Amino acid sequence: MDQLSAIYLWLKAGHVIFVIFWMAGLFMLPRFFVYHQESEPGSAEEARWLDREAKLRKIILTPALVLVWVLGIAVASAGQWWVAGWLHAKLLLVLALSGYHGWMVGYAKKLAKGERRLSGKALRLLNEIPGVTVALIVILVVVKPF
Repeated sequence: MDQLSAIYLWLKAGHVIFVIFWMAGLFMLPRFFVYHQESEPGSAEEARWLDREAKLRKIILTPALVLVWVLGIAVASAGQWWVAGWLHAKLLLVLALSGYHGWMVGYAKKLAKGERRLSGKALRLLNEIPGVTVALIVILVVVKPF
């Protein structure tokens, strides 16, 4: 525990950096889906969107998600935050956001198979989930209301 405390600020900085990467990816992916669905099935444009979506997931989203969790657990351990009520609420929201991430990855795989189940409007509305969730998380972390 003493070693974690010594590098607490570095862990916290890394956690924030990868949260930013993760959020950027979660904001981009539904937008990519909108453009993907507007492309002609089987076209070169659709192939480009499939490639972009896969790269976003594999290069940014999934690694950032893993590092957010690893670094977040390290920060909570180093700061001895496990008994804090605000942290429990934050973890619940981060779990929900992780579930959203998983759902988006699943939807990307359906799009790759040619299944276009959601409208552009629905995808645009889904794009609001990360923003609202991260705003609540920031309030919990900064204000620590309980």
